[in-house]
Amino acid sequence: MSIVSLESMVKKAYDNGYAVGQFNINNLEWTKAILLTAQELNSPVILGVSEGAGKYMTGYKTVVAMVNAMIDGLGITVPVSLHLDHGTYEGAYKAIEAGFSSVMFDGSSYPIAENLAKTKELVAKTKSLGLSFEAEVGAIGGEEDGVLGYGELADPDQCKQIADLGVTILAAGIGNIHGVYPANWKGLNFDVLTKIRAKVTHTPLVLHGGTGIPEDMIKKAISLGVAKINVNTECQLVFAAATRKYIEAGKDLEGKGFDPRKLLAPGTEAIKQAVKAKILLFGSANRA
Repeated sequence: MSIVSLESMVKKAYDNGYAVGQFNINNLEWTKAILLTAQELNSPVILGVSEGAGKYMTGYKTVVAMVNAMIDGLGITVPVSLHLDHGTYEGAYKAIEAGFSSVMFDGSSYPIAENLAKTKELVAKTKSLGLSFEAEVGAIGGEEDGVLGYGELADPDQCKQIADLGVTILAAGIGNIHGVYPANWKGLNFDVLTKIRAKVTHTPLVLHGGTGIPEDMIKKAISLGVAKINVNTECQLVFAAATRKYIEAGKDLEGKGFDPRKLLAPGTEAIKQAVKAKILLFGSANRA
């Protein structure tokens, strides 16, 4: 089995009232942890790769080769999509060329006319290749690989314009942010989400910034058409905390505790547990 388009998995989620998790990867350990957890829970899964992470892993071709080989080597049978996260116009084409099964073009910072034009072009390109495509309206707050967004609320009419181009899934800003949510965060704007849902009736929606959103808000968002939820920061935080605990306990000084396979093991296990909790919350377990 190899990577697949996310279209069928997300449409199934949309039609049946649950969401598929996108978990961003940064290296072999993270990828392995996420794939094994998805397999354990019999859940479809989306591996997200930001442009910065792709560069860190020496390029999109390396990422594609690693993921395909890992699916084969680990005997992964659940559907796995490899998705470019917050891609630029140029980055989307590079990911397509490298063999990604899905791409996102984040045109939210462009004037709506330019976002529409570039999205229309990329929709045609991805459809011709059997790939899936994600567009965005209304910048997501916080920072993602140096790209700043201020938590804009998407315009429902603009969402309809973009969705009508035939995008597979649509990310719409509803007050969500990347990174850690501040104490004074106002929460998701369900009034805006309801209006978007009324305008966009056939396209599954995407919730970025899935770390730290209360469970009741996650469930309500899913009930209003969100079928893909992105998680990255939470994995970073639990990985860092587990690694810190291991080193501060002096485990790296015991025997061969300095071996990277041992040093990274606690963080990798922490990621597994975080991903498992999210898959169960999103309702995608046993949906493969």
